[in-house]
Amino acid sequence: MSKEVETDMIAQHDIPAPSKLTPWQTFLAYIWDTDQHLKSPFERHLLRKLDLGILSVCCLGFFMRYLDASNLANAYVSGMKEDLDIQGNEYTYMGTCYTVAYALFQIPGTLMVTRVRPTIFLFCCELGWGIFTFAQACAQTSQQMYAFRFCVGMFESAFFPSLLYLMGSWYSKTELNKRLAIFHLSGSLGSAFGGYLQAAVYKTLDGHHGIAGWRWLYIVCGCMTSQPGERKIDRQLLKRMFSSWKWYGFVLGYVVYGTSCQASSYFGIWLKSVNYSVESRNIIPSCGSLLSALCIFLWGLGSDLTGSRFAFVFGPLAYGLLPNGILAAWPASNPLKFFAFFTGGCQLMTAVFYTWANEIMAGDNELRAITIASMNGIQYSVSAWLPIIIFPQTMAPSFRRGFPTTFALVALGLIIIVGIKFMTVRDERRGLINSNQDVAEGPSSGSNEDIDEKYDLKDGQTTTTVQEVRK
Repeated sequence: MSKEVETDMIAQHDIPAPSKLTPWQTFLAYIWDTDQHLKSPFERHLLRKLDLGILSVCCLGFFMRYLDASNLANAYVSGMKEDLDIQGNEYTYMGTCYTVAYALFQIPGTLMVTRVRPTIFLFCCELGWGIFTFAQACAQTSQQMYAFRFCVGMFESAFFPSLLYLMGSWYSKTELNKRLAIFHLSGSLGSAFGGYLQAAVYKTLDGHHGIAGWRWLYIVCGCMTSQPGERKIDRQLLKRMFSSWKWYGFVLGYVVYGTSCQASSYFGIWLKSVNYSVESRNIIPSCGSLLSALCIFLWGLGSDLTGSRFAFVFGPLAYGLLPNGILAAWPASNPLKFFAFFTGGCQLMTAVFYTWANEIMAGDNELRAITIASMNGIQYSVSAWLPIIIFPQTMAPSFRRGFPTTFALVALGLIIIVGIKFMTVRDERRGLINSNQDVAEGPSSGSNEDIDEKYDLKDGQTTTTVQEVRK
């Protein structure tokens, strides 16, 4: 928005000028929405409804998704290994069954949300997800856990990418990144809470009514869990997808980045190998997840304050070279390895990465939806088989294939991110040339009249779609 248009809006629609903002409005503009003072009462009311509706539900659901996902590791180090007589790589296969289902149903599930009301579709997914979370408490063999983990992954698969798509459809560029950061950090809080929950459950409920503590964890989590226009994939969409560098760049970049973040998942297993207590094996990794949650919010906040997505995608991942490098070298020092495991999650910048993708593809909703689904789905499809090769339990806790691989993937991810930035700058320059030609040929599309036609700020009525107004 030009300075002239902003000044005109302030003058005509009784929007407070920056110099007349109250201290509270100034604080909100700095820490939350930088254009808060430019929003009409109607738009501020709409934004509050979006935050209370979409954002709160997104965070609660993602919290539960990561709580369920982290419970396998918590249960494994809290007695499940011995009760189910888990041998060899059977624990790894349990994770693989979940990941295979999560990857297979990711894209179909995300596209389904464009055809079926999210309130219906996601509710059905949540119901199935809760049922099979309960079922894991009854498992008697590794094979049963394989089936239950597959079903949990299937029902969870659509949740994350569908909500990313919905949030990208409702929030504007100045609003999206912080909210995606809060959404994403709720997953880290879920992982952290899982450790505290398992520690508390093990201490208070282990053996209660003859049920092992790790089974109570699934029972408790099962109780907690049970709480736009139609568009098909057509030939034109596939053509746009496969002919655009954006799909290749963001999918490849996210797959490499996501796979490089696996090292800290084995923190609890290392703690068990050096004889930490059951409670410590659950609580200490949870503290690491809380640190990750703090970093996720800080990266999102910093990205909005500076206006740079690239810096807060590249910077956190560059830090990942340090903890992954330590684990790849596997020094004799236990404090050094503790530091690497504990701070490994600081490289998480998923929210900024997805915001970057949402912004770059804001003009093509279908391409944006399928790219977001592909990023998450293909990353999980790689995670379905790669840990079997690089993180077999028979190589625990040093994982001499796994940690060197994650270190190499961090380095490769940095190269790809630089490539995405280069292509984005190239496209922006070409777009600037085109826009200059348009200005020379006729009036700008950003005139006051066009703005007033799209949105009547006085009576708060929209004359076009909400997406067009808010973009």
